[in-house]
Amino acid sequence: MGTLIGYARVSTQGQDLSDQLDKLAGAGCKTVYQEKISGVRADRPQLAKLMVKLRPGDVVIVTKLDRLGRSTRELLDLIDRIGKAGAAFKSLGDPLWDTGTPQGRLLSTLLAAIAEFERELIRERTGAGRERAKRDGVKFGPKFKLSAYQRAEALRRRSAGESMTDIARSYGVDKSMISRMR
Repeated sequence: MGTLIGYARVSTQGQDLSDQLDKLAGAGCKTVYQEKISGVRADRPQLAKLMVKLRPGDVVIVTKLDRLGRSTRELLDLIDRIGKAGAAFKSLGDPLWDTGTPQGRLLSTLLAAIAEFERELIRERTGAGRERAKRDGVKFGPKFKLSAYQRAEALRRRSAGESMTDIARSYGVDKSMISRMR
C-alpha cells in the first residue's frame, strides 16, 4: 500500500482546520495538504501540489466530500484524476466513497455516468433553446456600442484623416474599436 495523504480545507481564514487535521491524523495520514481557501476557486495551490505528488498505491483521504470539491462535476473529475494516477480516494465521513473498494468504484462509475447523462441533456436543451431564439429573431453575440450611422460616420472621419484617438473619444469608446472597423 502507498502513502495515506490527507487534504483539509476550510473556506475562510477565520475557520479552523484542527478538527479535520485530528481526524486525518487518526486515519493514519502522515502528510496533510491544508488550505484556507474557498472551494469555489479553481486555483487551490495545495490541492494542485497534492495531485502532482500522487503515486500509484497512494490513498487521498478527506473528512467529507465537500472538502475536495464543491460541485459533483468537480468532485468526479478530481476522483477520476486520482484514479488515473493509480491512487485511491476515501472520504471518512462518507463510507461508500472509498475507491479502494469495489463498492466505491461502482459508486464513482455510476455517478460519473449520471453526470455525463445530465451534461448531454443540458447540451440538448441549450441547443434547442438557442435554435428557437434564432427563429424568433434573437441576435447572439456582443451588442454594438455604436449605431450603424455612428460606425459609418467614424469610418468617414477616419478616411478624412482624423486621429482614431479623437474619433474614439467623441463616441466614448476605446481607440481599438475604431481601428478594427472596416
